[in-house]
Amino acid sequence: MLRRLADQFEISSSTHVAAHGIERDADWFLLKLQEEMGELTQAWNRLTGRGRAKGRSPEDMQQDLADETADVLGHLLLFARHNGIDLAAAIERKWLFRPAQTSKS
Repeated sequence: MLRRLADQFEISSSTHVAAHGIERDADWFLLKLQEEMGELTQAWNRLTGRGRAKGRSPEDMQQDLADETADVLGHLLLFARHNGIDLAAAIERKWLFRPAQTSKS
């Protein structure tokens, strides 16, 4: 599932950068992830009253939070894909996830 999602983000990202003449070098993937984390933090600060609302309604700010969260996930998947990281395997190993046990009848 994560690999398919990462492939979808790759198609969208590569189309976007090609249209805008952006070069995605090795640093770009980490820098974009950091940029998106900053935007997520800004959206959170606005939503929680720690930043100026800039005319955004509470509903707009909630949507901004969702959108920026999606951007962070997308850029995290792009970073992992670019660096050859099997994110699903890393999550299972790091978070000690175990395959669901089948019940014995």
